[in-house]
Amino acid sequence: MTRARVIRQSLGGAVLIALHVILTKPLRRRRTTWGATAAEAAVALPGDELIAHPRWRYTHAVTIEASPDMVWPWIVQLGQGRGGFYSYVGLENLIGCRVRNTEKVLGDYQNLSVGDGVRLHPKAPPLTVASVEPNTRLVLHARDPRTGNASIWAFHLRRDQSGRTRLIERGCSTYGPGLVSRLFFGPLLIEPIGFVMSRKMLLTIAVLASAGGTDAARPG
Repeated sequence: MTRARVIRQSLGGAVLIALHVILTKPLRRRRTTWGATAAEAAVALPGDELIAHPRWRYTHAVTIEASPDMVWPWIVQLGQGRGGFYSYVGLENLIGCRVRNTEKVLGDYQNLSVGDGVRLHPKAPPLTVASVEPNTRLVLHARDPRTGNASIWAFHLRRDQSGRTRLIERGCSTYGPGLVSRLFFGPLLIEPIGFVMSRKMLLTIAVLASAGGTDAARPG
């Protein structure tokens, strides 16, 4: 991706984030269930049990014109220092993530096991793989018993009757009473910012998986 394209996309992403932060309350319901059916938003999914009483959660979903085994390689290689996050890379790197988003399936990052770490930021503790079943689900988990902060970030792949993939992203969080906890694990800022980044990620995965990661698979 050219530098000009990265800048253009990042500016667009920044505008969307500002809009969602300003209009956080009226847009919250749409953000927390974007793309998901009522049943998908309500159903209990593997990994939810890791946070029995979340203080907030979301369910995003997208239909991908590819089978789950074609989508899975893009999910399993997610992470800083791995395949990236397929989102607004300029914004991610602005806060020091040092991410490089790939447009190819990377053979070196196709295996994850329970207990492995997946980083969001080079200076932050990694998320831990809590559950992984190829072509079906990946559940990442973080918990700090000292602060009461905890979260899950999960991806569930379901084949529909046409052989396409329904990709469901589920996030749950709880947080302690401290100001830092509320800021970084509460919904006030993380939920609108996370939505903009996640929406871009899911749409990009949909294009990459359906196109096989060719040069044409570059959503605007």
